[in-house]
Amino acid sequence: MEYLIQIGERAKAAEPSTRLLKTEKKNEILRLAASDLSAHADEILKENEKDMGHGRQNGMSQGLLDRLLLTKERIDSIGEGLCQIAALDDPIGEVTGMKKRPNGLLIGQKRVPLGVVGIIYEARPNVTADAFGLCFKTGNVVILKGGSDAIHSNQAIVKCIRRTLESQGVNPDALLLIEDTSRATASAFMKMNRYVDVLIPRGGAGLIRAVVENSTIPVIETGTGNCHIFVDESADLSMAADIILNAKTQRVGVCNACESLLIHRNVKDALLPVLGERLKEKQVEIRGDEAVRELLQEAVCANEEDWGKEYLDYIISMKVVDSVEEAISHINRYNTGHSEAIITENYSHAQQFLDEVDAACVYVNASTRFTDGFEFGYGAEIGISTQKLHARGPMGLLALTTTKYIIYGSGQIRP
Repeated sequence: MEYLIQIGERAKAAEPSTRLLKTEKKNEILRLAASDLSAHADEILKENEKDMGHGRQNGMSQGLLDRLLLTKERIDSIGEGLCQIAALDDPIGEVTGMKKRPNGLLIGQKRVPLGVVGIIYEARPNVTADAFGLCFKTGNVVILKGGSDAIHSNQAIVKCIRRTLESQGVNPDALLLIEDTSRATASAFMKMNRYVDVLIPRGGAGLIRAVVENSTIPVIETGTGNCHIFVDESADLSMAADIILNAKTQRVGVCNACESLLIHRNVKDALLPVLGERLKEKQVEIRGDEAVRELLQEAVCANEEDWGKEYLDYIISMKVVDSVEEAISHINRYNTGHSEAIITENYSHAQQFLDEVDAACVYVNASTRFTDGFEFGYGAEIGISTQKLHARGPMGLLALTTTKYIIYGSGQIRP
Protein backbone atom coordinates (compact mmCIF):
# COMPACT_ATOMS: atom_id res chain seq x y z
CA MET A 1 0.00 0.00 0.00
CA GLU A 2 1.36 3.37 -1.05
CA TYR A 3 0.14 4.97 2.18
CA LEU A 4 2.14 2.54 4.33
CA ILE A 5 5.21 2.80 2.12
CA GLN A 6 5.20 6.56 2.62
CA ILE A 7 5.00 6.11 6.40
CA GLY A 8 7.83 3.56 6.28
CA GLU A 9 10.00 5.90 4.22
CA ARG A 10 9.32 8.79 6.61
CA ALA A 11 10.27 6.59 9.56
CA LYS A 12 13.49 5.49 7.93
CA ALA A 13 14.34 9.10 7.07
CA ALA A 14 13.79 10.18 10.71
CA GLU A 15 15.76 7.28 12.20
CA PRO A 16 19.34 8.66 11.82
CA SER A 17 18.63 11.99 13.53
CA THR A 18 16.52 10.35 16.24
CA ARG A 19 19.27 7.83 16.96
CA LEU A 20 21.87 10.60 17.42
CA LEU A 21 19.90 12.82 19.83
CA LYS A 22 21.77 13.63 23.03
CA THR A 23 20.38 12.41 26.34
CA GLU A 24 19.79 15.95 27.62
CA LYS A 25 17.73 16.83 24.55
CA LYS A 26 15.65 13.66 24.79
CA ASN A 27 14.93 14.25 28.46
CA GLU A 28 13.96 17.87 27.86
CA ILE A 29 11.49 16.86 25.14
CA LEU A 30 9.97 14.10 27.29
CA ARG A 31 9.33 16.57 30.10
CA LEU A 32 7.89 19.12 27.69
CA ALA A 33 5.66 16.47 26.12
CA ALA A 34 4.33 15.58 29.57
CA SER A 35 3.55 19.22 30.26
CA ASP A 36 1.93 19.71 26.86
CA LEU A 37 -0.29 16.65 27.30
CA SER A 38 -1.59 18.05 30.59
CA ALA A 39 -2.02 21.50 29.06
CA HIS A 40 -4.09 20.04 26.22
CA ALA A 41 -6.03 17.60 28.40
CA ASP A 42 -9.40 19.13 27.53
CA GLU A 43 -8.71 18.68 23.81
CA ILE A 44 -7.65 15.06 24.33
CA LEU A 45 -10.61 14.28 26.61
CA LYS A 46 -13.02 15.70 24.03
CA GLU A 47 -11.66 13.27 21.44
CA ASN A 48 -11.65 10.41 23.94
CA GLU A 49 -15.34 10.97 24.62
CA LYS A 50 -16.02 10.35 20.92
CA ASP A 51 -14.32 6.96 21.24
CA MET A 52 -16.15 6.20 24.48
CA GLY A 53 -19.47 7.04 22.85
CA HIS A 54 -18.76 4.73 19.93
CA GLY A 55 -17.64 2.02 22.34
CA ARG A 56 -20.89 2.19 24.31
CA GLN A 57 -22.95 2.13 21.12
CA ASN A 58 -21.05 -0.93 19.92
CA GLY A 59 -21.60 -2.83 23.18
CA MET A 60 -18.00 -2.74 24.36
CA SER A 61 -17.57 -4.53 27.70
CA GLN A 62 -17.06 -2.55 30.90
CA GLY A 63 -13.50 -3.81 31.20
CA LEU A 64 -12.56 -2.64 27.71
CA LEU A 65 -14.35 0.67 28.22
CA ASP A 66 -12.20 1.17 31.30
CA ARG A 67 -9.08 0.55 29.21
CA LEU A 68 -10.28 3.09 26.67
CA LEU A 69 -11.28 5.77 29.17
CA LEU A 70 -9.07 8.80 29.71
CA THR A 71 -9.52 11.23 32.59
CA LYS A 72 -7.56 14.28 33.66
CA GLU A 73 -5.93 12.13 36.32
CA ARG A 74 -4.97 9.45 33.80
CA ILE A 75 -3.50 12.03 31.43
CA ASP A 76 -1.48 13.45 34.33
CA SER A 77 -0.34 9.89 35.12
CA ILE A 78 0.72 9.41 31.49
CA GLY A 79 2.73 12.61 31.78
CA GLU A 80 4.26 11.43 35.03
CA GLY A 81 5.34 8.27 33.22
CA LEU A 82 7.12 10.36 30.59
CA CYS A 83 8.87 12.33 33.33
CA GLN A 84 9.94 9.10 35.00
CA ILE A 85 11.40 7.93 31.71
CA ALA A 86 13.30 11.20 31.46
CA ALA A 87 14.73 10.63 34.94
CA LEU A 88 16.02 7.14 34.11
CA ASP A 89 19.57 6.48 32.95
CA ASP A 90 19.92 6.50 29.18
CA PRO A 91 21.18 3.06 28.12
CA ILE A 92 22.21 4.23 24.64
CA GLY A 93 25.96 4.43 24.22
CA GLU A 94 26.77 2.22 27.21
CA VAL A 95 29.86 0.13 26.51
CA THR A 96 29.99 -3.27 28.17
CA GLY A 97 32.39 -6.19 28.27
CA MET A 98 35.46 -4.51 26.75
CA LYS A 99 38.36 -6.99 26.63
CA LYS A 100 41.83 -7.10 25.09
CA ARG A 101 42.76 -9.93 22.73
CA PRO A 102 46.30 -11.36 22.53
CA ASN A 103 46.84 -9.48 19.27
CA GLY A 104 46.08 -6.17 20.98
CA LEU A 105 42.57 -5.67 19.62
CA LEU A 106 40.12 -4.18 22.11
CA ILE A 107 36.67 -5.74 21.57
CA GLY A 108 33.56 -4.53 23.36
CA GLN A 109 29.83 -4.08 22.94
CA LYS A 110 27.92 -0.82 22.74
CA ARG A 111 24.21 -0.45 23.39
CA VAL A 112 22.32 1.05 20.42
CA PRO A 113 18.68 1.59 19.36
CA LEU A 114 16.72 -1.11 17.55
CA GLY A 115 15.87 1.40 14.81
CA VAL A 116 12.21 1.59 13.76
CA VAL A 117 9.76 -0.04 16.18
CA GLY A 118 6.22 -0.88 15.09
CA ILE A 119 3.46 -1.33 17.65
CA ILE A 120 0.00 -2.74 16.92
CA TYR A 121 -2.45 -2.28 19.78
CA GLU A 122 -6.13 -2.09 20.62
CA ALA A 123 -8.24 0.33 22.67
CA ARG A 124 -5.47 1.57 24.97
CA PRO A 125 -4.70 5.24 24.32
CA ASN A 126 -2.18 5.32 27.18
CA VAL A 127 0.02 3.03 25.06
CA THR A 128 0.35 5.84 22.52
CA ALA A 129 2.30 8.05 24.91
CA ASP A 130 4.07 5.22 26.74
CA ALA A 131 5.38 3.75 23.49
CA PHE A 132 6.60 7.12 22.30
CA GLY A 133 8.39 7.85 25.57
CA LEU A 134 10.27 4.57 25.77
CA CYS A 135 11.14 4.48 22.07
CA PHE A 136 12.23 8.12 22.01
CA LYS A 137 14.44 7.78 25.10
CA THR A 138 16.19 4.84 23.43
CA GLY A 139 16.66 6.66 20.12
CA ASN A 140 14.09 4.64 18.21
CA VAL A 141 11.48 5.85 15.76
CA VAL A 142 8.04 4.39 16.50
CA ILE A 143 5.18 3.66 14.12
CA LEU A 144 1.87 3.14 15.92
CA LYS A 145 -1.08 1.18 14.58
CA GLY A 146 -3.94 1.56 17.05
CA GLY A 147 -7.41 0.13 16.71
CA SER A 148 -10.48 1.95 15.43
CA ASP A 149 -11.97 2.00 18.95
CA ALA A 150 -9.39 4.58 20.11
CA ILE A 151 -8.58 6.41 16.88
CA HIS A 152 -9.72 9.87 18.01
CA SER A 153 -7.84 9.59 21.33
CA ASN A 154 -4.69 8.37 19.59
CA GLN A 155 -4.82 11.13 17.00
CA ALA A 156 -5.13 13.78 19.72
CA ILE A 157 -2.21 12.42 21.75
CA VAL A 158 0.03 12.02 18.70
CA LYS A 159 -0.84 15.52 17.46
CA CYS A 160 0.17 16.97 20.83
CA ILE A 161 3.49 15.10 21.03
CA ARG A 162 4.43 15.78 17.40
CA ARG A 163 3.78 19.47 18.07
CA THR A 164 6.21 19.29 20.98
CA LEU A 165 8.88 17.59 18.84
CA GLU A 166 8.55 20.15 16.07
CA SER A 167 8.74 23.07 18.49
CA GLN A 168 12.08 21.74 19.72
CA GLY A 169 13.58 21.35 16.28
CA VAL A 170 13.29 17.55 16.23
CA ASN A 171 11.87 15.64 13.29
CA PRO A 172 8.26 14.94 14.35
CA ASP A 173 8.35 11.72 12.33
CA ALA A 174 10.09 10.17 15.33
CA LEU A 175 6.43 9.42 16.15
CA LEU A 176 4.10 8.25 13.38
CA LEU A 177 0.50 7.06 13.60
CA ILE A 178 -1.15 4.87 10.97
CA GLU A 179 -4.60 6.46 10.84
CA ASP A 180 -6.16 3.85 8.55
CA THR A 181 -7.63 1.42 11.10
CA SER A 182 -8.68 -1.33 8.69
CA ARG A 183 -7.60 -4.94 9.15
CA ALA A 184 -6.16 -4.93 5.64
CA THR A 185 -3.82 -2.12 6.64
CA ALA A 186 -2.83 -3.95 9.81
CA SER A 187 -2.03 -7.08 7.77
CA ALA A 188 0.03 -5.05 5.30
CA PHE A 189 1.88 -3.35 8.17
CA MET A 190 2.98 -6.77 9.44
CA LYS A 191 4.82 -7.31 6.14
CA MET A 192 6.87 -4.09 6.25
CA ASN A 193 10.17 -5.70 7.20
CA ARG A 194 11.92 -3.40 4.73
CA TYR A 195 11.09 -0.45 6.97
CA VAL A 196 10.39 -1.81 10.47
CA ASP A 197 13.03 -3.56 12.59
CA VAL A 198 10.79 -5.07 15.26
CA LEU A 199 7.03 -5.38 15.76
CA ILE A 200 5.32 -5.47 19.16
CA PRO A 201 1.61 -6.39 19.48
CA ARG A 202 -0.36 -5.26 22.53
CA GLY A 203 -3.90 -6.50 22.94
CA GLY A 204 -6.04 -9.59 23.18
CA ALA A 205 -5.16 -13.14 22.27
CA GLY A 206 -6.58 -12.83 18.75
CA LEU A 207 -4.48 -9.79 17.87
CA ILE A 208 -1.29 -11.26 19.30
CA ARG A 209 -1.80 -14.58 17.54
CA ALA A 210 -2.47 -12.82 14.22
CA VAL A 211 0.76 -10.81 14.49
CA VAL A 212 2.88 -13.78 15.55
CA GLU A 213 1.54 -15.98 12.76
CA ASN A 214 1.52 -13.44 9.91
CA SER A 215 4.34 -10.97 10.47
CA THR A 216 7.50 -11.00 8.37
CA ILE A 217 8.99 -8.55 10.89
CA PRO A 218 10.65 -9.99 14.02
CA VAL A 219 8.01 -9.98 16.79
CA ILE A 220 8.30 -9.49 20.54
CA GLU A 221 5.22 -11.27 21.86
CA THR A 222 3.30 -9.58 24.66
CA GLY A 223 0.96 -12.25 25.90
CA THR A 224 -2.48 -12.34 27.39
CA GLY A 225 -2.87 -12.57 31.15
CA ASN A 226 -4.61 -15.55 32.69
CA CYS A 227 -3.16 -14.68 36.10
CA HIS A 228 -3.64 -16.90 39.18
CA ILE A 229 -3.52 -16.42 42.92
CA PHE A 230 -2.99 -19.47 45.14
CA VAL A 231 -4.04 -19.19 48.80
CA ASP A 232 -1.87 -21.64 50.74
CA GLU A 233 -3.01 -23.35 53.95
CA SER A 234 -0.68 -21.11 56.00
CA ALA A 235 -1.92 -17.86 54.45
CA ASP A 236 -3.04 -14.83 56.41
CA LEU A 237 -6.64 -15.00 55.20
CA SER A 238 -7.43 -11.35 55.81
CA MET A 239 -4.43 -10.36 53.71
CA ALA A 240 -5.39 -12.94 51.10
CA ALA A 241 -8.89 -11.48 50.72
CA ASP A 242 -7.51 -7.95 50.37
CA ILE A 243 -5.00 -9.03 47.72
CA ILE A 244 -7.59 -11.01 45.75
CA LEU A 245 -10.06 -8.11 45.76
CA ASN A 246 -7.37 -5.73 44.56
CA ALA A 247 -6.03 -8.09 41.89
CA LYS A 248 -9.51 -8.88 40.55
CA THR A 249 -11.44 -5.62 40.85
CA GLN A 250 -9.07 -2.66 41.01
CA ARG A 251 -9.15 -2.68 37.19
CA VAL A 252 -10.72 -5.67 35.49
CA GLY A 253 -9.79 -4.90 31.89
CA VAL A 254 -6.03 -5.22 32.27
CA CYS A 255 -3.72 -8.14 31.58
CA ASN A 256 -2.35 -8.30 35.14
CA ALA A 257 -5.76 -8.70 36.81
CA CYS A 258 -6.38 -11.97 38.64
CA GLU A 259 -8.59 -14.26 36.57
CA SER A 260 -8.31 -17.53 38.51
CA LEU A 261 -8.11 -18.38 42.20
CA LEU A 262 -6.78 -21.59 43.77
CA ILE A 263 -7.55 -22.28 47.45
CA HIS A 264 -6.00 -24.90 49.70
CA ARG A 265 -8.65 -27.28 50.96
CA ASN A 266 -7.71 -26.65 54.60
CA VAL A 267 -8.68 -22.96 54.43
CA LYS A 268 -11.67 -23.03 52.08
CA ASP A 269 -14.28 -23.10 54.88
CA ALA A 270 -12.78 -20.03 56.55
CA LEU A 271 -11.95 -18.03 53.42
CA LEU A 272 -14.67 -18.65 50.85
CA PRO A 273 -17.76 -17.31 52.70
CA VAL A 274 -15.98 -14.04 53.54
CA LEU A 275 -14.41 -13.73 50.10
CA GLY A 276 -17.71 -14.56 48.41
CA GLU A 277 -19.46 -11.69 50.19
CA ARG A 278 -16.73 -9.23 49.29
CA LEU A 279 -16.75 -10.27 45.64
CA LYS A 280 -20.56 -10.06 45.61
CA GLU A 281 -20.26 -6.42 46.69
CA LYS A 282 -18.18 -5.82 43.57
CA GLN A 283 -20.65 -7.79 41.43
CA VAL A 284 -18.05 -10.40 40.49
CA GLU A 285 -19.40 -13.62 38.99
CA ILE A 286 -17.77 -16.74 40.46
CA ARG A 287 -17.26 -19.87 38.38
CA GLY A 288 -16.20 -22.66 40.68
CA ASP A 289 -15.59 -26.36 41.02
CA GLU A 290 -17.83 -28.56 43.18
CA ALA A 291 -16.01 -27.74 46.44
CA VAL A 292 -16.41 -24.00 45.80
CA ARG A 293 -20.09 -24.32 44.87
CA GLU A 294 -20.83 -26.24 48.08
CA LEU A 295 -19.85 -23.15 50.06
CA LEU A 296 -20.95 -20.39 47.65
CA GLN A 297 -24.51 -20.86 46.41
CA GLU A 298 -24.15 -17.98 43.96
CA ALA A 299 -21.22 -19.66 42.16
CA VAL A 300 -21.87 -21.25 38.78
CA CYS A 301 -20.21 -24.38 37.47
CA ALA A 302 -16.77 -23.83 35.97
CA ASN A 303 -15.89 -25.75 32.83
CA GLU A 304 -12.55 -26.64 31.26
CA GLU A 305 -12.47 -23.40 29.28
CA ASP A 306 -12.74 -21.33 32.46
CA TRP A 307 -9.39 -22.55 33.81
CA GLY A 308 -7.55 -21.00 30.88
CA LYS A 309 -9.74 -17.94 30.32
CA GLU A 310 -8.65 -14.31 30.38
CA TYR A 311 -12.01 -12.72 31.20
CA LEU A 312 -11.13 -9.01 31.31
CA ASP A 313 -14.43 -8.69 33.14
CA TYR A 314 -16.06 -9.08 36.57
CA ILE A 315 -15.66 -12.87 36.47
CA ILE A 316 -13.27 -15.14 38.35
CA SER A 317 -12.76 -18.91 38.30
CA MET A 318 -12.10 -20.77 41.57
CA LYS A 319 -10.77 -24.23 42.34
CA VAL A 320 -9.93 -26.03 45.59
CA VAL A 321 -6.60 -27.91 45.64
CA ASP A 322 -4.92 -30.24 48.15
CA SER A 323 -1.32 -29.01 48.02
CA VAL A 324 1.12 -26.43 46.74
CA GLU A 325 2.28 -29.04 44.23
CA GLU A 326 -1.23 -29.38 42.80
CA ALA A 327 -1.55 -25.60 42.61
CA ILE A 328 1.75 -25.25 40.74
CA SER A 329 0.81 -28.04 38.33
CA HIS A 330 -2.56 -26.42 37.58
CA ILE A 331 -0.99 -22.99 37.07
CA ASN A 332 1.72 -24.27 34.74
CA ARG A 333 -0.92 -26.09 32.69
CA TYR A 334 -3.36 -23.21 32.26
CA ASN A 335 -1.41 -19.98 32.70
CA THR A 336 -0.24 -17.69 29.91
CA GLY A 337 3.20 -17.04 31.34
CA HIS A 338 2.26 -13.61 32.67
CA SER A 339 1.90 -13.15 36.46
CA GLU A 340 1.21 -15.63 39.27
CA ALA A 341 1.00 -15.19 43.05
CA ILE A 342 1.03 -17.26 46.23
CA ILE A 343 -0.33 -16.07 49.56
CA THR A 344 1.52 -17.94 52.28
CA GLU A 345 3.39 -17.67 55.56
CA ASN A 346 5.36 -20.84 54.76
CA TYR A 347 8.85 -19.92 53.54
CA SER A 348 9.57 -23.22 51.83
CA HIS A 349 6.25 -23.12 49.96
CA ALA A 350 7.00 -19.57 48.86
CA GLN A 351 10.40 -20.61 47.53
CA GLN A 352 8.97 -23.68 45.83
CA PHE A 353 6.35 -21.51 44.12
CA LEU A 354 8.98 -19.00 42.99
CA ASP A 355 11.22 -21.77 41.65
CA GLU A 356 8.65 -23.94 39.91
CA VAL A 357 6.00 -21.62 38.48
CA ASP A 358 6.82 -20.78 34.86
CA ALA A 359 5.83 -17.15 34.34
CA ALA A 360 7.40 -13.78 33.63
CA CYS A 361 6.50 -12.47 37.11
CA VAL A 362 5.95 -14.57 40.24
CA TYR A 363 4.76 -12.95 43.50
CA VAL A 364 4.70 -13.86 47.17
CA ASN A 365 2.05 -12.07 49.26
CA ALA A 366 1.34 -9.30 46.75
CA SER A 367 -1.19 -8.43 44.07
CA THR A 368 -0.52 -9.37 40.46
CA ARG A 369 -1.58 -5.82 39.56
CA PHE A 370 2.00 -4.69 40.16
CA THR A 371 3.20 -6.25 36.89
CA ASP A 372 3.50 -2.89 35.24
CA GLY A 373 6.37 -0.81 33.89
CA PHE A 374 5.37 2.20 35.98
CA GLU A 375 5.27 0.14 39.19
CA PHE A 376 8.59 -1.56 38.36
CA GLY A 377 10.26 1.84 38.05
CA TYR A 378 10.57 1.91 34.25
CA GLY A 379 8.40 5.01 33.91
CA ALA A 380 6.14 3.11 31.53
CA GLU A 381 6.28 -0.11 29.55
CA ILE A 382 6.21 -1.10 25.94
CA GLY A 383 4.34 -4.25 26.96
CA ILE A 384 4.56 -7.34 29.17
CA SER A 385 6.59 -9.91 27.28
CA THR A 386 5.56 -13.50 27.97
CA GLN A 387 8.13 -15.00 25.63
CA LYS A 388 11.64 -16.00 26.67
CA LEU A 389 13.92 -14.57 24.00
CA HIS A 390 15.31 -11.02 24.16
CA ALA A 391 12.93 -9.75 26.84
CA ARG A 392 10.54 -11.12 29.47
CA GLY A 393 8.12 -9.34 31.79
CA PRO A 394 7.56 -5.56 31.76
CA MET A 395 9.64 -4.18 28.92
CA GLY A 396 11.42 -0.95 29.73
CA LEU A 397 14.30 0.87 28.10
CA LEU A 398 16.78 -2.00 27.84
CA ALA A 399 14.26 -4.14 25.96
CA LEU A 400 14.20 -1.51 23.19
CA THR A 401 17.94 -1.67 22.57
CA THR A 402 20.37 -4.03 20.96
CA THR A 403 24.16 -4.07 20.92
CA LYS A 404 26.86 -3.80 18.31
CA TYR A 405 30.48 -4.80 18.63
CA ILE A 406 33.05 -2.04 18.64
CA ILE A 407 36.67 -2.95 17.97
CA TYR A 408 39.73 -0.75 18.54
CA GLY A 409 42.92 -1.63 16.72
CA SER A 410 46.39 -0.21 16.19
CA GLY A 411 47.10 -1.47 12.71
CA GLN A 412 46.44 -5.19 13.19
CA ILE A 413 45.99 -7.32 10.08
CA ARG A 414 44.88 -10.94 10.03
CA PRO A 415 47.68 -13.34 9.08
